[in-house]
Amino acid sequence: MARLPVRLYGDPVLRRKAREIEELDEDLQKLAEDMVETMLDADGVGLAANQVGDLRRVIVVNITDKDNEGDESTEVLINPEVVRREGSMRLVEGCLSLPEINEEVERNESVNVEYTTLEGDRTEVEASGLHSAVLQHEIDHLDGILIIDRISPVRRMLLKGALKQMARNSKQLV
Repeated sequence: MARLPVRLYGDPVLRRKAREIEELDEDLQKLAEDMVETMLDADGVGLAANQVGDLRRVIVVNITDKDNEGDESTEVLINPEVVRREGSMRLVEGCLSLPEINEEVERNESVNVEYTTLEGDRTEVEASGLHSAVLQHEIDHLDGILIIDRISPVRRMLLKGALKQMARNSKQLV
């Protein structure tokens, strides 16, 4: 496994829509393993392939279950699709591609997401609370949507300087 560089705001790949995965192969398995390592190493709870420069529809999610003595559950979701949305909630979100920016975002309280496993099985997960928010956040990435697209225009304007600096720094890294 290898830790992959996380793309930062300003990198055009973050605004591109990822493509459906048609073939489950060793390359995809390696990408998923590397994404899990990258996410865990960065203390993240989710990561989309766009964030590591790959435009395949795959996300990884790691939610710690505090009610179950800190058990962790790492999921790899291929071609995830929200098939049911219910309720709404607001919570503060961060993003590995937008370091140091944490903003309140409105999300659905619960969602059902259909996806394919690495073994090729089509399945569905029902998620609520933080798990729901993380899934929605990562699926947004696959569609080229960032958390700053989900905040008010006033908040976005207040972040303009920080975002410009991030974009400049991102260009220097490429």
